[in-house]
Amino acid sequence: MFVHSTQMKAFMRLTLGLVVAALFLSAVPAHAQGILPSSFSGWSGSVQPHLAPLQNLSFGTLGREDATIREYGFVAGEWGGYTRGKDELYVNLYKMKDPSGAYGMYSFLRTPDMLRAEFTEHSSSSRDRSLILVGNLVLDVTVVRDSAKNKADIKALIAAVSPHAESGLLPTLNERLPTKGFIDRTDKYVLGPETLYQVFPLAPGDWLGFSQGAEAETAKYRVNGHEIDFVIADFPTPQTAAKKLAELQKQFNINESKGTSDSNAAGNAKPLYAKRAMTLVAIVSGAATKKEADAVLDQLESGTQITWNEPTFEFKEPGIGVMIVGAITGTGVICLFAIIAGLAFGGVRLVVKRATNRVFDRPDQVQVLQLGLSSKPINAEDFYGYRK
Repeated sequence: MFVHSTQMKAFMRLTLGLVVAALFLSAVPAHAQGILPSSFSGWSGSVQPHLAPLQNLSFGTLGREDATIREYGFVAGEWGGYTRGKDELYVNLYKMKDPSGAYGMYSFLRTPDMLRAEFTEHSSSSRDRSLILVGNLVLDVTVVRDSAKNKADIKALIAAVSPHAESGLLPTLNERLPTKGFIDRTDKYVLGPETLYQVFPLAPGDWLGFSQGAEAETAKYRVNGHEIDFVIADFPTPQTAAKKLAELQKQFNINESKGTSDSNAAGNAKPLYAKRAMTLVAIVSGAATKKEADAVLDQLESGTQITWNEPTFEFKEPGIGVMIVGAITGTGVICLFAIIAGLAFGGVRLVVKRATNRVFDRPDQVQVLQLGLSSKPINAEDFYGYRK
């Protein structure tokens, strides 16, 4: 382990992830197989990476931050320290259940001073720290020296851990955030009430409806020179969203539902304003007036369009005269067809019979039912004039 003062300063700059990782170093067997490499691009691991399953963590030390990690689907974590000459580099790795949880963890750890980086699609960097999302993995890298000299090294580290990452779809709720007045890098993807309370401290508990299938995105906006807090929640159906908004209006003083002087009694000293758009429910906290809140809420769009483009027809019932004429005409056509068919069949039969008796009514095959009402015997040949 490092013991000089430079290392102590580095440890002071490590984020929540490093503190959590330190909790389980002693709880993992030495033979555990990790994701972080033992060395890369000239960096040698001074502290071997350790894999820490969720059940080995000593939760309870960090309070609400423990629940935040759980809500994002934390599975395991690793910590590694690397040296190259006098340079020191520390890596904290979070393995989440799926890429959505990893994206949430990435947004939670990111700070506004971290500018967009070019390591991956979702990566940010400050002077001595880089945060990278790789599938269901989140890398939190702290460099004691100038991090600008280590971009290629960080890319090498990403290449080493990428084969262990699981790809998948990422949340798109951030695309529904209003853009005007948005403060860059303040948006955070939220999957549970404990995380929401840290980034949007309105009330403890699941007041927003995560148990009903909601997911949320928070952000900060600047209106008229001061910051306001914004949260948008997406529900499975418009009916669920409408019901939740009605419940919130009873619980809090939203849109002055309890009057302008009852906000403290409603449990919220700040004025709240809300709007629903299809499955989305948006809430603004900290706006001095409804006009300031509307500057953000009026930008809300559901992103869903309902259209009816199936062909239509108009049924028109014909008049009684038309129906009578049609019935008579149809009957006449049927009768005419029957007459023509009967004459054709009878005519063909007579012509064939006059030509030969070998087709119709052959005497040796004719069966006649005889009643025997007279004394004269009935001979079938008499009917056809058959002569030998």
